[in-house]
Parts: sequence; structure tokens; C-alpha cells
Amino acid sequence: MTASSSSFSTLLPSLWVPVVLFAALAQTVRNAAQRSLAAEVGTLAATLVRFLFGLPFAAAWLLLLYALPGGQVWPQFSWAWAGWIALGAFFQVAATAALLLAMQERNFAVAVTLSKTEVLQVALFAAVLLAELPSGLALAAMCVATLGVVLLSLPPRGAAAGAGSGRAALYGLACGACFAIGTVGFRGAALALADAPPWLSGAWGVLLAQALQSVGLGAWIAWRSPAALPRLARAWQVSLLAGSMGAAASLAWFTAYAMQGAAQVRTLGMVEVAFSYLVSRRLGEGFSRVERIGMALMLLGLVLICLQGI
Repeated sequence: MTASSSSFSTLLPSLWVPVVLFAALAQTVRNAAQRSLAAEVGTLAATLVRFLFGLPFAAAWLLLLYALPGGQVWPQFSWAWAGWIALGAFFQVAATAALLLAMQERNFAVAVTLSKTEVLQVALFAAVLLAELPSGLALAAMCVATLGVVLLSLPPRGAAAGAGSGRAALYGLACGACFAIGTVGFRGAALALADAPPWLSGAWGVLLAQALQSVGLGAWIAWRSPAALPRLARAWQVSLLAGSMGAAASLAWFTAYAMQGAAQVRTLGMVEVAFSYLVSRRLGEGFSRVERIGMALMLLGLVLICLQGI
């Protein structure tokens, strides 16, 4: 590690927080763009946008890091690092597809919040696979936030608990589980590349992950739904927005994983719910009293994790 990166490391306990806040904001913009694409090009093609159109931005960021003065290190890559990245990449694809399906069943903010069931699952998987145990306050924050998710999984007042609500909850839970495993994979990759500064570790991780995702999912769509690719090309403007914001969010998430434990990062990332609420208001989507209470509990969990002394 260089002298500059060594001095920078003393600031990590506080700097990972704004990095996560930026990641959540960029992810909200990306989700909104992908949601608008899903009806036009299909769920899988809208999922591919995040990776395929984000890949050039990830590559440009990595090149910029090496072009800047300061002497970036060449990380000590390993098969363990590549394996963790591949694990995270696969489950991130599945999670993104499940999120878009949930958005088709409930409004934008509620669908995003349902996906946040990942928080407790991240803590579980991180404890089992990475031996990272959350503190008591962090665990309390996760439980409070998850209670909010339970409230949001309830069907709207006056509506029967029909297939739509059930599917939304199911997609949200599946999305949370896949995001949780993906998050642990990316955190494991950051730990396997501990010799590199967080920003460089994140850049390399995003580049490999999005390359694998673009090739794998792109090949599947070309085989199973080839007609979706021309539609995707015609929607290049929205696709570029989704891709650039997706790359920015991923770079920030990966950098945060190199700075702090996965459970803490994803709990603070629940601020995305507040951003999604603002998007839903812009879209003219209403909220029931129970949904408002649920989102308030999510934000309370966010406050608790910030009071942890991080």
C-alpha cells in the first residue's frame, strides 16, 4: 500500500458513510430508469442494461484511477477474489430481475423497500461465511428496519390479499436473499484484495463483475429472447442513464465494502427507501398509513445504525 493510501485509511471510519449515501442515491436513479425500460424491453433486458451499459463507465473509472498521479498499486489477484466476484455477480443479476418484477406488482418505493429484507440476511450470511458479527445496536437497527418491511409486505387497505400482493412479497423476499448473498460475495472479494486501496479494489471488482454479468446475461437473452436486443438499442438514451448510474452506484458500493462490514453498509443503504419515496411522489403514487409507518421504521433503523459510532 502506498503512503497516500495509508494516510487515507485513517479517514475510512467516517468516509464510508457519504460513499454509501451516494451509492443509494445513484441506485435510486438507476432503478427508476430501469423500471421505465422494463415495460418496453422486458424484465431480463432491463436487467442487462444495468451491466452492459455500465461496463464502459466502470472501465473508464479504472483507467482514470491509473492515470491520476499517486502511483496506484497493482492488486494481488487470486482465484478466491475471482470466485467471490463471480458469486456476487450471479446473485446480483437474480436480485435485479426480482426487484423489477416486484415493481410491477407494487409501487416504486414499496417494491424497493421490500427488497430491503436483505439486511438481516446479509448479517446472517456475513456471520456464517465471513465471521463478521454485528454489534448489539447494529442488530437492533436491522430488526427495527425489518419490522418496517413486514408492514410494507401487507396488502393495501381495502384490497384482498390477492395474488398481486403475494407475488410482490415473494419477489421482494427473493430479491433480498439474492442481494444478501451477492453483497457477501462482494465483501468477500474486497477482503481477498485487502492489499489494494478501497477505491481501487472497488473499481476492479465492478469491472470484473459487470463483464461477467454482461456476457452471461447477454448471451442468455440473445438465445432465449433475441428480439429484446434491438428494442434495447432503440432505448439507448434511457439505457445509458441506467447504465451510468448503475456503474456509479456499484463503484460506490464496492468501495464501501472495502471500508466497512457488509451488514453495516447495507443497513445504512436503506436511505434508498427515502429517495424512492420521493420518486414515487413524483410519479403520483400514493401511500397507505401502514406503508408510511413501515417506511418510518426503516428510517429509524437507519438512524440507529448511524448512532453506532461509525
